[in-house]
Amino acid sequence: MHGKTRPPVTAGEAITLMDRFVALGHVGQQEMAQLLGLNVTDLTCLGHVLGAGENPLSAGDLAELTNLTTGAVTGVINRLERAGYAHRRPDPADRRRVRVVPDPAATARVVAVYEPFYARLATVFAEYTPDEVAVIADWFGRVTVEMRAHLAEVRAGEPGPPAP
Repeated sequence: MHGKTRPPVTAGEAITLMDRFVALGHVGQQEMAQLLGLNVTDLTCLGHVLGAGENPLSAGDLAELTNLTTGAVTGVINRLERAGYAHRRPDPADRRRVRVVPDPAATARVVAVYEPFYARLATVFAEYTPDEVAVIADWFGRVTVEMRAHLAEVRAGEPGPPAP
């Protein structure tokens, strides 16, 4: 496979494209959450639960992945259980902890909503070389670290102009 020649772009232009994608992603997540009878935060957490596969997450794991408090995650898990999307299961290594596992039927509903989009993404990724995909993956990993750092600053009231 050969990569395509692409026109040069500046970091600012790339950030503008990223902002557009993120904004559209927010709207898309809201619509998919509504379709599934969830709110966006619960859908985000469910996505992590599904992504954990054979290694179910604890509430603490979910809190860390989502930057939510453990108290907020407890509410999310309660709502996911009530909606039939996930269940608590005792941690076999530590009876004091629970793991969150997805409901198989609910998993099928979520996959049906997301699968067409992931198929489109696979088509896009197929146009890149493995080295280019590695750069894209590296970028996403690195900006995730930067987003977490920025969110910590926002929560601490550090960045931005003073409130009016």
